[in-house]
Amino acid sequence: MNHSRIRTLTLWGIQSVIMTGLLLAGRPSAQAAPAAVPPADGKLRIICFGAHPDDCEIQASGSAMLWAAKGHHVKFVSVTNGDIGHWREAGGPLARRRTAEVLAAAKILGITTEVLDIHDGELLPTLENRRLITRLIREWKADIVMGPRPNDYHPDHRYTGILVQDAAYMVTVPFFCPDIPYLQHNPVFFYYPDRFQKPNPFKPDVVVALDSVIEKKLDALDVIESQFLEGGANGSADLIPSDPAKLKDRRRQVREGFANRCKSIARRFRVELADWYGKEKAGNVQYAEAFEVCEYGRRPDKAELKKLFPFFGE
Repeated sequence: MNHSRIRTLTLWGIQSVIMTGLLLAGRPSAQAAPAAVPPADGKLRIICFGAHPDDCEIQASGSAMLWAAKGHHVKFVSVTNGDIGHWREAGGPLARRRTAEVLAAAKILGITTEVLDIHDGELLPTLENRRLITRLIREWKADIVMGPRPNDYHPDHRYTGILVQDAAYMVTVPFFCPDIPYLQHNPVFFYYPDRFQKPNPFKPDVVVALDSVIEKKLDALDVIESQFLEGGANGSADLIPSDPAKLKDRRRQVREGFANRCKSIARRFRVELADWYGKEKAGNVQYAEAFEVCEYGRRPDKAELKKLFPFFGE
């Protein structure tokens, strides 16, 4: 199986690359393009991993916009190409469609995105994939790395979490992947929120208010139609009414669903919001994203967290 990376980078004038080529046994071929590493300008470098082309956008796109607005460098990585994530289509056509969707979302967010050529539903925590994730973090010279927790309903989510955890130490080891310079300062690794309780529940260390960017976050999610408007792998034609008025209502429902998801995080972690914004301001926050510091990687204190999330005074 071809695991070569597909570079889809947007901000620095690098031409975006979408998977092209003929299908081989129903699977997409891949072409790789050179990485566009941001300049050494003293700005933060954030890399977020999701199992599929939509996961990072759901979990971290609001915070990504806040970083990007200050000139910091944010990259989303979809670890699989999503090629079975639809009820009607699959293989190369779906992989190319989903890559195009997250490219469009990245343009709205003002960030960089990349989709790896690993088949949806087939991700494993192999040595090869550990090297792949380690190289990506090193190439980006990351200050912050984000990913899912390794307890999750979907195997691709679990193994993305494990691979990011495995990289949390290996990025500093000189003779692991010696072709890419190792990081002399370990990044801070963060988890996205979930509601799974076993073996341990999510406990946020940072909660970010999104009220100033919520509409653009929802705009970015709107363009990922294969997963949200059409329902992804568990959707059906019934979700896409032919009547224009009903279709417009369906789009509104999807948008409201994600707005309510961000509202739920704000309500759920109101106490933690107050730790960062003060009780009065936190009480007025409607939308939020939350992150937990991984027990691996660097262990920052609150002063360092404020530097890594430099928008709490706004």
